[in-house]
Amino acid sequence: MGKQRKWIKKRHAFATELARIVLTPVARHKYGVTPERFGEQGDRAYLVLYNHQTPFDQFFVGMSFRGPAYYVATEDIFSKGFVSALLRFAVAPIPIVKSTSDLKAVKTCIRVAKEGGTIAIAPEGNRTYSGKTEYINPAIAGLARKLGLPIALYRIEGGYGVQPRWSDKTRKGGMRCYVSRVIEPEEIAAMTNDALMEEIRKGLYVNEGETGGSYRSDRKAEYLERAVYYCPYCGFSTFESEGDEIECMRCKRRIVYGEDKRLTGVGFDFPYGSVAEWYDAQSAFVADLDLSAYADQPMFTDVADVYDVVLNKRKKRIAKAASLRLFGDRIEIDGIGNGVLRFSELRAAVLGRNKLNLYAQERTYQIKGDKRFNALKYVNICYSSKNIGRGDTDGKFLGL
Repeated sequence: MGKQRKWIKKRHAFATELARIVLTPVARHKYGVTPERFGEQGDRAYLVLYNHQTPFDQFFVGMSFRGPAYYVATEDIFSKGFVSALLRFAVAPIPIVKSTSDLKAVKTCIRVAKEGGTIAIAPEGNRTYSGKTEYINPAIAGLARKLGLPIALYRIEGGYGVQPRWSDKTRKGGMRCYVSRVIEPEEIAAMTNDALMEEIRKGLYVNEGETGGSYRSDRKAEYLERAVYYCPYCGFSTFESEGDEIECMRCKRRIVYGEDKRLTGVGFDFPYGSVAEWYDAQSAFVADLDLSAYADQPMFTDVADVYDVVLNKRKKRIAKAASLRLFGDRIEIDGIGNGVLRFSELRAAVLGRNKLNLYAQERTYQIKGDKRFNALKYVNICYSSKNIGRGDTDGKFLGL
């Protein structure tokens, strides 16, 4: 067997510096932020862990650190033909399959660390829908220990106010991107994994529902229905948004999303003051739900295009405007195989704002609905079913 080629190339430093020159003014104009440079970096490599609020977060990290960083990135960016090939050549991101413990990705991280490279990971694995820093897989502590690098905890504040995951538009408001804490290798060695996880969570935690600020837009609530599918008065529901308001299509109650990110009922007292509170109530509703009641009748139906994905290579549409039906133990999709995907044999993930990836035993499907499509509910119900299946009736992890 021949000698393994190095992951790190000289061209990566050139491409990173070029991107920094081009994207710094973009960040100032679009997001109103100049990320703070990490002056203590010196010539050391780091494991950079950052909370995930906007689609631009990896570029904020790149603007704060000198030299290239090797980002752990989900498989979707590797299935875009020429663009994917260009990314591999220019900056060599480390591919990972979403919602898995990807051993190949771990080995690549170890390889990059041994070659002296900085590695950047968003340990939530998802952009926040709620404005809070969400679940972080405790496996990140073990990985950090294996890599032997100092950990730079990079905190992004205000990004959710400027561009919530469920929105297509940015708003005018304040942001800050900076290293909140460095954990040295000596500290890591002296900590238990639980203690290390506590430091990581504390260093990255942000709750935009509590931080205030003013974020101006004439379409502040637009596409919030990508994040919510539960009404405190109706239970499961569908929603439609326009301008600053979102409306439950069952009870017709309307909620205003304000410049301060607060929620207010139109003519009634809405019980949740922020999207984070609404999101938590929705998760609790799903966790307590008797899914067996939806064995024969679907809880939701949608229409969407279906793509067959060969991970890290390509994707091809195999069904247009297919019918999707969400049950308590499965998803049924017209136009694929026998049309039945059972949660016991399935993993699910949301990519981007509202794309749904379904990882069956031998196939991966990507579901793309219209602008109002809510992919989140499929993931939440899938993982609630898995929790029940393994007897974890108190399970709180719902896939994100």
